[in-house]
Amino acid sequence: MRRLFVIIAALHIGTLGARSAGSFVGADLIVFNATITTQSLAIPRASALAVKRGRIYAVGSDADILGLKDNNTRLIDAHGRRLIPGLMDAHVHILNERNYNYEVKWEGVPTLKIALQMLSEQAKRTPQGQWVKVIGGWSPYQFAERRHPTLEELKKAVPDRPFIVQYAYNVAFLNEPAMQALGVGTDRFPKFAGTVFEKDSQGQYTGVVRANTFTLVTLESMVPQPSYEEQVNGLGYIINLENRFGVTSVIDAGAAQGYPDGHQPLQDLARQNRLNVRFPFIDLQFGGSSELVDAEINAITQRSPVSPRENLLPSVAHGHEYEGAGEMLRLSLHDHENFDRPAIVIDRDSMVQYITEDVTKLVKRRIPFRMHLSYNENITPFLDALEQINAQTPLDGLRWSIEHAETITPENIERVKRLGGGIALDGKMAMHGDAFVRTYSREKALRTPALRRLVESGIPLAMTSDGFRAGSINPWIAISWTVSGKSISGSEILATDNRLTREEALKLWTNGAAWFGDQENDTGKIEPGYLADFALLSADYFTVPEDQVKNISSVLTVMDGRVVFGNGDYSDLAPKLPEVIPAWSPVKYFGGYYNPK
Repeated sequence: MRRLFVIIAALHIGTLGARSAGSFVGADLIVFNATITTQSLAIPRASALAVKRGRIYAVGSDADILGLKDNNTRLIDAHGRRLIPGLMDAHVHILNERNYNYEVKWEGVPTLKIALQMLSEQAKRTPQGQWVKVIGGWSPYQFAERRHPTLEELKKAVPDRPFIVQYAYNVAFLNEPAMQALGVGTDRFPKFAGTVFEKDSQGQYTGVVRANTFTLVTLESMVPQPSYEEQVNGLGYIINLENRFGVTSVIDAGAAQGYPDGHQPLQDLARQNRLNVRFPFIDLQFGGSSELVDAEINAITQRSPVSPRENLLPSVAHGHEYEGAGEMLRLSLHDHENFDRPAIVIDRDSMVQYITEDVTKLVKRRIPFRMHLSYNENITPFLDALEQINAQTPLDGLRWSIEHAETITPENIERVKRLGGGIALDGKMAMHGDAFVRTYSREKALRTPALRRLVESGIPLAMTSDGFRAGSINPWIAISWTVSGKSISGSEILATDNRLTREEALKLWTNGAAWFGDQENDTGKIEPGYLADFALLSADYFTVPEDQVKNISSVLTVMDGRVVFGNGDYSDLAPKLPEVIPAWSPVKYFGGYYNPK
């Protein structure tokens, strides 16, 4: 009997082994021969990873991971390159870029001479009835000449088309046809506080308009607009540009046209399988005579119901996910950041009253929120209001954050921490820190923001771009500033003891940023179970000289286990983009970021 049992058991084990060998299912994708930054304490070093169904399921040595391949596995040799988790830009304004295909992009352009030549070339191909436009994302401090263009230079470059050249939310340059079309000096021109028209000695408008956010945003709506098809086309190119820098996840921080109508191009791109970033969003509603928060509540509970953290694209984890209200909660409380001017300080009583009214409504409905606050003078009364709200209607773990927070004090950092909030910093000091120095002093700039204290506080913390207007969407510019202390002009604007290590800086764009999208258990690490989002870099971030960090990009970007961007040796792996439309689009000729020819 015992012998019979042994025989049966042996036959059973043999059958299992045969079945296992015959039904082996390998990885969908394996990347090997890489230098992997896992950001995982359990797996600190690895050279290969395996992907299945959009998630990483094995990380280890080449020998171990290559043993997981079958005949259907795509193999990618990293050739020793640095591989990092996909970057997440936790505050960017992609859905505001409806005019993307109509704009000349000066991001990354090294000299004003080249920038003006680009305008000259574009003016010759721009058809009658259209404008030549440069809208944000650049800084005069990036140019070798370290200055703005003059109106004379701009008019020479664009002799017979209306133009607008806008620097951040600070200043716009217009020629005579543009001034006439916009109604400068008449009731047709938008009237917002802080708008100043420059005049010459004869009292004539020169075309230089110094203004804040609302004026410059309104101007964009007054010029020729792209067709819906052109908007969808441009959105695809924006996302491809994000992938070029290794970005695999974004949080859209509010658009002039909110959910759901303003998100239709995004949905169409998803239907075309070209939404190649995860796209959580916070929403901003302009409700006519209604206040913004009331309009937001109406939009998500009545017009197009959606719940916080609900994914509107369930085929992709965090594909199109509602993350709450903001970054503006009330027009009158917006402290426009403009480092060419002193801080805009909001009346304390108004801040406390309105935030108490508005945020209480959000907390009761468990809607997460974000608030644009650049200056500590405005952060203090905001936190006063939140503490009052928390005493009456507990936040109880509801996610909220302050956006930007350039001059926040140590005391207010601790208050944010006690209330369970986060802080989403941005890289504007990298772009505009030289202006900050002129307005406030170098001594203050060296401590702005308090990076070292913020990191050591343990507060949820991200670094973001705040692109496309106020900053460059290239994350490596901000990363370079945080580790080198230098702005894009090469000026030292961050004290040595207020800088970050390269490891710390990268975490603010990966697992630090993940908190803001409720993704901390899904993204930010190269670890089994995490989403297969990663980038293979053009240079080794951890070894290149500091002055070369800003030039890093991705040569291979993978999102959700799919190759979404490839360059150089990996170009053939990338999905093909449709032709840019219209045919005269500046993006067709210059791209969205400067590429030296």
